[in-house]
Amino acid sequence: MLNRYHRLKIALLGFQHVLAMYTGAVAVPLVIGNALKLTPMQIAYLIAIDLVTSGVATLLQIFRNRFSGIGLPVVLGCTFTAVGPIIAIGSQFGMAAVYGAIIVSGIILLFFSGILGKLVQSLPPVVIGTVVTIIGLTLIPVAINNIAGGEGSPDFGAPSNLLLGFGVLILILILYRLFDGFTRSISVLIGLIAGTIIACFMDKVDLSTVRQASWFHMPRPFFFQTPAFEASAIFMMVLVSLISMIESTGVFLALGKICNQPLKSQDLTRGYRAEGIATIIGGIFNAFPYTTFSQNVGLVQLSQVKSRHVVAVAGFILILLGLVPKIAAITTIIPPAVLGGAMIAMFGMVIASGIHILSDIDFNSNENLLIIACSIGMGLGVTAVPDLFRALPENLQLLTNSGIVTGSVTAVAMHLLFRLLRGVKKKSPSIQQSS
Repeated sequence: MLNRYHRLKIALLGFQHVLAMYTGAVAVPLVIGNALKLTPMQIAYLIAIDLVTSGVATLLQIFRNRFSGIGLPVVLGCTFTAVGPIIAIGSQFGMAAVYGAIIVSGIILLFFSGILGKLVQSLPPVVIGTVVTIIGLTLIPVAINNIAGGEGSPDFGAPSNLLLGFGVLILILILYRLFDGFTRSISVLIGLIAGTIIACFMDKVDLSTVRQASWFHMPRPFFFQTPAFEASAIFMMVLVSLISMIESTGVFLALGKICNQPLKSQDLTRGYRAEGIATIIGGIFNAFPYTTFSQNVGLVQLSQVKSRHVVAVAGFILILLGLVPKIAAITTIIPPAVLGGAMIAMFGMVIASGIHILSDIDFNSNENLLIIACSIGMGLGVTAVPDLFRALPENLQLLTNSGIVTGSVTAVAMHLLFRLLRGVKKKSPSIQQSS
């Protein structure tokens, strides 16, 4: 009986992780499919294979071996950075070029993972803490838009949406404060279920997608076309992979701190390899490039459940949902306002984790203060004004459209610049005397 209860707890905790990332996982194939004018059947395949591949990618990442896998409770899904490039490549060259570029980008990431792991491992806490803080801060607008009903919704900002969203947040906080153990761990799941039930009585739940979904969907290699290889498409997708790697690095470092598991360069290398393998699989089965999902970091911090077994269950649930679209459609009925309330708590925990890392640095150092100030300023600035760099070439805009990437690159660049200037100052007696 105890074993059954224990298995039920793990299953519920895993399902909580799935709900935390599900909207992002489904949104990408929907946006890409509609933009490229794919048929309903093709879009249904994209959603199903994306869920299956997200589950496989998650399992590859959490089960560490000598070659790949970070070994942390991390959930993977399609990177939003890939949406624009995939639409651009698909519109110009067709879907065959999209998947050829994805496969090649995964191979390149796999090949250079060792070098990248050594470079990232040398970063100091001021950079790591700043990157983690930026991840949380730049995600908050997503949560706020959801609480209002979802960007572009006709009832955006309606009192009913605000009541739902903030009601879910308050319920999660009450559960987290008054209860211990398992109830506290699944406070987000309880909040999402309770919010959805209340939303049913408010006529905010649409069950049509559940009725229309099929019962079974089998993944097929090269579902659309045999891959084609275009140089410009490959270059664009390699940039996407590098950006995804930067986002994943912040998640790895944040989870390493939360789980009290210091990461070495070999760990990061295995993590990048797993991401590269997942991207190659995505290309073969006509899915997408994959990266770690930040919202699940906040869930780990909030629930304090750091077990990889829980995330393994989430991976298997994602595979099941992809194979059985009828079940997958049930999870899409959660209204945006309900999700937004839960996201506030989860993304806020990511910010708190970044601030905790920064608490160990020397705040009397002007260098540290400048790195934090400029990097967070750039990350939030690009998030608030996404058209800031719209006059730049399209390839460069891939690096500047994301506040997470812009802020992270700023932090790393400033750290390297200050280190270079310190070296110049030591070698130049005239600079030392004038100072």
